[in-house]
Amino acid sequence: MVTQRTQGLYRVFLLCQIVLVAVLFWFGVWVMVTFYSPGAELTWRRYSIYCGLLVLGMTVESLVRDGSKNYFLQNELLRQHRLSMRQVFASIGTLVLYLIATKDAFISRIFFFNFVPWLYVALLFSHHYLPSFLARRIFTGAREEKTLLVGSTEKAAQLRGWLRRKADIGLRTVGLVCDEQIEKTADGIPVLGNSDELEKIIVERGITQIIMLEFPLFTEINRQIISVCDHLGVRLLIVSDLEEKLRHPVTHFEDDGFRFIGLREEPLENPLNRCFKRAIDVTISLPVILFIFPVLTAIVWLAQRLQSPGPLFHVQTRAGMQNRQFKIYKFRTMRPDHAEEGRQAQAGDERVYPLGKWFRKLSIDEVPQFWNVLRGDMSIVGPRPHLIEHNKQFSQLMANYHVRAFVKPGITGLAQVRGFRGEARNSADIENRVACDIEYLENWNLSLECGIILRTFVHLIVPPRTAY
Repeated sequence: MVTQRTQGLYRVFLLCQIVLVAVLFWFGVWVMVTFYSPGAELTWRRYSIYCGLLVLGMTVESLVRDGSKNYFLQNELLRQHRLSMRQVFASIGTLVLYLIATKDAFISRIFFFNFVPWLYVALLFSHHYLPSFLARRIFTGAREEKTLLVGSTEKAAQLRGWLRRKADIGLRTVGLVCDEQIEKTADGIPVLGNSDELEKIIVERGITQIIMLEFPLFTEINRQIISVCDHLGVRLLIVSDLEEKLRHPVTHFEDDGFRFIGLREEPLENPLNRCFKRAIDVTISLPVILFIFPVLTAIVWLAQRLQSPGPLFHVQTRAGMQNRQFKIYKFRTMRPDHAEEGRQAQAGDERVYPLGKWFRKLSIDEVPQFWNVLRGDMSIVGPRPHLIEHNKQFSQLMANYHVRAFVKPGITGLAQVRGFRGEARNSADIENRVACDIEYLENWNLSLECGIILRTFVHLIVPPRTAY
């Protein structure tokens, strides 16, 4: 998770730098043409080529840069100066090579030599201020991770600088769990209790992430902490210099000089990936709400008036990302007078009015959830959100059930397109769905996202047997 956030922020930062260079270039061209060469003509084609070469140089420099992204959040002026100089030489060098190769003498030398120092100053300021500015805007609110440290005060002190730097990407240290009889560490981190009180502390403090500062000596303690984190849907990172088996799939990564072991990769912790996913959500949901939803509303309303008068929508409280509750909207397909809210729908369910069965089979009842997608409560693709009581019931069957809450719930998902939908009759049904949900969050990419959406459209045309 930390690596995904850092790498994603680094790419957003580079993108902003490229935009900054392009804006600065065109501003300089405008100043030159307007104030210093009032009779000159702005040749868009030539200056567009020059601007593109500057951007190309910046991009190539970022691709060949070795390890700089691990430290771009550190405010070291000397390092920022060196990076700015590298970028200036790369971008201006690319442009100069082009001018020499093509014998292009069109560009103004006065403009050129005035632009170079301003480019350096702009890049230097962007290195100093832009990363922390972007981090504060991206990793706030729901994206802030309440982090609990588990281990000794000595290990916590070693991690002091890293924790301070990672506060910029949303890691807020809530406290420390250790067996030492003190109220707080020398750095002011409050000691909240000992390892026996871990589960209680997580629930009371709303902890979303745990960092184990060292491997415990007893493997049973390892398994207990992993079990608690999976059961409560809490991320677990382990500061480690050992290759040790935890009886659980793990991922190894290094960040800012420290080595960690996490339980899984999470591509959607990358802000660029989230941006692409959100763009897909809005691109699909907006036309559905504007053009398809009104027509279906009229059809469903008429069917209800004829067969089951009552409210048009069925509104329920569901568990969303990080198990935060939200109101989900569906077209009502059951009779309004039944009192079995928590019972799962079954084939031939007597509560469903006749046309409601077709609405459910064709997934028409799910269309109002596109409004939930636009609101940001849900996504097009993700784990299906369950009732709160079903969440409690299913979490008793699977220790890692709440891991699926690391991402937004969806209208459709990997489990649904693989046929795991409808009533969950036994623990195997739940295990299959949760396995698909975890596979999705660990392996997310654009092709997987688009593939699930396309397969969902196929299921709308040819509904599977489990659709009822």
